Amino acid sequence: MTQPALPSYTSGTSDVPLIGQTIGDNLARTVAEHGAREALVDVPSGRRWTYAELLADVDALAKGLMAKGVAAGDRIGIWAPNCPEWTILQYATARMGAILVNVNPAYRTHELTYVVQQSGMRMLVSAVTHKTSDYRAMVEEARPETPDLTEVVYIGETSWDELVAAGAAVTDEQLAERGASLTPDDPINIQYTSGTTGFPKGATLSHHNILNNGYFVGEMIRYTEADRICIPVPFYHCFGMVMGNLAAISHGACMVIPAPSFEPAATLRAVVEERCTSLYGVPTMFIAELGLADFADYDLSSLRTGIMAGSTCPVEVMKRVVAEMNMAEVAISYGMTETSPVSTMTRTDDDLARRTETVGRSMPHIESKVVDPLTGVPVPRGETGELCTRGYSVMLGYWDQPDKTAEAIDAARWMHTGDLATMDEAGYVNIVGRIKDLVIRGGENVYPREVEEFLYTHPAIADVQVIGVPDETYGEELMAWVVLQDGADGLTADEVREFASGRLAHYKIPRYVHVTDAFPMTVTGKVRKVEMREQAAQILGRG
Repeated sequence: MTQPALPSYTSGTSDVPLIGQTIGDNLARTVAEHGAREALVDVPSGRRWTYAELLADVDALAKGLMAKGVAAGDRIGIWAPNCPEWTILQYATARMGAILVNVNPAYRTHELTYVVQQSGMRMLVSAVTHKTSDYRAMVEEARPETPDLTEVVYIGETSWDELVAAGAAVTDEQLAERGASLTPDDPINIQYTSGTTGFPKGATLSHHNILNNGYFVGEMIRYTEADRICIPVPFYHCFGMVMGNLAAISHGACMVIPAPSFEPAATLRAVVEERCTSLYGVPTMFIAELGLADFADYDLSSLRTGIMAGSTCPVEVMKRVVAEMNMAEVAISYGMTETSPVSTMTRTDDDLARRTETVGRSMPHIESKVVDPLTGVPVPRGETGELCTRGYSVMLGYWDQPDKTAEAIDAARWMHTGDLATMDEAGYVNIVGRIKDLVIRGGENVYPREVEEFLYTHPAIADVQVIGVPDETYGEELMAWVVLQDGADGLTADEVREFASGRLAHYKIPRYVHVTDAFPMTVTGKVRKVEMREQAAQILGRG
């Protein structure tokens, strides 16, 4: 008699307990143990900090925030590419209890205004410029609609120096008293994730959420104080600030910033010059590094491990990363902002098949299950269903949106990911699709509804649907199908790009525009995006 298949449920066991500290206290513990070790290196500017020096700068900034009247629970925004000040502010807010609000450096005024308003942000710390972004001009443009934003501080300018200097009025005892009033379950970070309703939702994360997730990510790839982690992924994502900064500091390891934003040559130069032992990236980053004409000239012998995440990893790329980049212990991880982020991860001793065909198994102290989306009952191993995750890592909720929180987290505290997955007999998970129409373009999550809502404001557009179409470079690109207003002559992709430029982040602007009289519909009047994607392949000449 054959045994029935096991249900698709696993629990990540561990002999290592969760950390019951605030992020600020964890930093202090690391400084006490490793104060003289190097903590942070900014390759572009040549600046370096030991752990003792980092804590001194973190506390000076934390006192400055207190001197400015920032209370525990107040929201402080950070709008900048990767730089040391980003990390220092991350820890300064954690030390004195303000909630750090991550603002995507690619955002434009439309998105900035929404995030400032929705979070109730009272202070914004911003870069001045980066690439094509003039942050100061966009802040001024948003000012009339954001009256509660009482202070803007620019990194590298007098306002930053004045913020730090103001801290002289606050004593060590006052900062310690503030820190002692905080608990690990307090909210400490809000990260905006694109929403199906057309506007981003603020995933609200606690000290306990992200400190433990960063720590256990580091445990999975065997971090110690001897590791040096090259972090070319953005700090505004969990990949940079949790899997990078928090994983490093909770182990006494060194954070290395190769450039403000990703540059393949700068990344590999940083690995060589700083003798990094670990390298992070989404698959397209590793592809770009391997594709450098002088790739063979880089001495990557110091590398041991790293993490590839963000989208599906091609098998051949993974093989090359292991063989040619000396990353024998590279790991694959899966998660979402709402789960701090990592829920499943491969282990250093997993074979190449596991690391290329799955996203690993449940992290320590995390439960995973694959359920029938209609009934919520776990499906048998090997069958497809919705992946759900539960544990310390599940967010507190969406900021000021209890209705949206209830849609994502059920009564038993399971986070419903919206991803379709299978779980094998050994508990390894494979992501096979998405319940909703999320588009992942170069590691950036784009919900079509948000782009559609914006394009509805174009005077020539009567109706619009946005889909993802396959792309060799970015994995997916955006395509807008539009029905024009009566009397409108036509609409090109260039015209849509011009309309959206400066108002939408570049990765949300459709590359392709298809003008149509109507969308394919079901008999109940719902748009059939599956059929649209099939037709798009023919329209774009892709078979």
